Amino acid sequence: MFWDKVSPLYDLFESVYNGKVYDGTGRKVAEFIDPSDEVLECACGTGAISIYIAQKCSKLVATDLAQGMLRQASKKCSKYSNVMVRKADITNIKCKDERFDKVVAGNVIHLLPEPERALHELERVVKPGGKIIIPTYINMSKGTGTAAVKFITLLGADFKQQFDLDTYKRFFEDMGYKDVMYHVVDGRMPCAIAVITKK
Repeated sequence: MFWDKVSPLYDLFESVYNGKVYDGTGRKVAEFIDPSDEVLECACGTGAISIYIAQKCSKLVATDLAQGMLRQASKKCSKYSNVMVRKADITNIKCKDERFDKVVAGNVIHLLPEPERALHELERVVKPGGKIIIPTYINMSKGTGTAAVKFITLLGADFKQQFDLDTYKRFFEDMGYKDVMYHVVDGRMPCAIAVITKK
């Protein structure tokens, strides 16, 4: 699996290429987390966002499908006693309905062949009034970030789609989500954070 192969070097690549956004995204996501929250993070990768969530929440279940990424996340989160790291599929989350106060899925939507399945699952497992927080790398202008995308694609990543801010907003509108807040963490390859409050 591609993400297993790149997991030992992923943080280094991100820090060198896009460090401001890589760190800034975790900090921004953490702003939506409250001290009493039980949080599910899907596609946690190496734990880059997890370490910021862990400092704010009551409990974090950080999940990913790639064993290599989970190993890195476990190391990174080892000092936080409120974090559990587990293998899980974002399109088939094995937990009961309305289990979590917040759910987070960072930089994964553009990799999924059926992103609507993931969104339905995230909505299913979050409590009414809870938030679904979805950060995704975007291209702010023509050429922004395309070199990195080409490089990662050459290594074996499979991008199903790419977004700029307008197409990212349209993606959620087409899925039926109308009242979405958006926050952009700016940098070499910016990250747009969509925040959906479950009715």
